Amino acid sequence: MATYLDRILERHREVCATDTRALADVVGEAGRMAPVRSFAGALRAASAEDELAVISEIKRRSPSKGALNVELDPAALAARYAAGGAAAMSVLTDVEFFGGSVADLQAARAAVDLPVLRKDFTVGPLDVCDARLMGADCVLLIAAALAPAELIELHALADAIGIEVLVEIHDEPELETALAAGALMVGVNQRDLVTFQVDHERALRMAAAIPDGVVKVAESGVRDAADARDLQAAGYHAVLVGETLVTADDPARVLGELRGAAVRR
Repeated sequence: MATYLDRILERHREVCATDTRALADVVGEAGRMAPVRSFAGALRAASAEDELAVISEIKRRSPSKGALNVELDPAALAARYAAGGAAAMSVLTDVEFFGGSVADLQAARAAVDLPVLRKDFTVGPLDVCDARLMGADCVLLIAAALAPAELIELHALADAIGIEVLVEIHDEPELETALAAGALMVGVNQRDLVTFQVDHERALRMAAAIPDGVVKVAESGVRDAADARDLQAAGYHAVLVGETLVTADDPARVLGELRGAAVRR
């Protein structure tokens, strides 16, 4: 039986296979874009103040939970995130499975000064370039979705065209591949991409394995201030929070609670 991840990746690879654009032309166009807002820099700046950085996500729905906030206004939500002290944003651009769009990312980024991660299933070089062309400051590379050689290749391309990279991992072998690719930001996804179940112990275990010079991000399943406190105590610079924020009546207040739970180190 196909898993969520299998179905999503199969669809994305099908779309990628039909893209006939000349890679060299697209790489050249992407490389001429204006400099990005530093995603890693924003997370490091918060950490330097002994704060836990929060990457606030704009997500309309998910395969596992269904509708979350389908009618959200990305610009208005981005403004509420900025008011609540978010360090950066993550915006889903997958249309078929998450209800997102490039327009969501562009509207959110235009509304505030925060750096933005394109949250999607990147499977080829054109996807990396498209993230840059749509205005994203950072692109997500998921180790579980790519062969090690693909991850290394796509990370090198991102470096070449001037977009930052968050490499998402789940375990020690994937961490090794991320570090071999030169990852400066590593995200540990607490949600299993096969079952979509959340395993909080995964992030706590993996934190100690990530080198000190790498920005550490805990992704998915951050429910409240207690979770945020535990993750910062484990050594994370940032948490990426989606469902908790997009379903909140007052996202700015919830953001304040997550940031206020920071452990002074």
